[in-house]
Amino acid sequence: MKYLIVFACLVVATVAESFGDATIRIGIFEKTGAVRCATILGGAVLLLVYGVMLNLAPLPFARIVGFYIATLFLVWQVVAFFTFRTLPDAPILVGGGLILVGGLVVSFWKA
Repeated sequence: MKYLIVFACLVVATVAESFGDATIRIGIFEKTGAVRCATILGGAVLLLVYGVMLNLAPLPFARIVGFYIATLFLVWQVVAFFTFRTLPDAPILVGGGLILVGGLVVSFWKA
């Protein structure tokens, strides 16, 4: 049950961070006036949710952060595709593979 809670916290945190970053980017570069301010504020709220959810995960921060980074990479690729219509190229796929392996090493390697 503990790992299900950890997974849920990570999924909510990664989705909130990815969409929060994307929302702020849209606010800065695509909106003006009051809509810009509201969009950036919406992104800030999502980033707050990310911070709270990541820290609610019931594992030590040093262990959770590796798995979080790996999860974040995957979620960010989905968000980038649906929000900005971009597909990952070869360097992103190779680097992303390294991120995934590194995140798993940090989280699961027992010293």
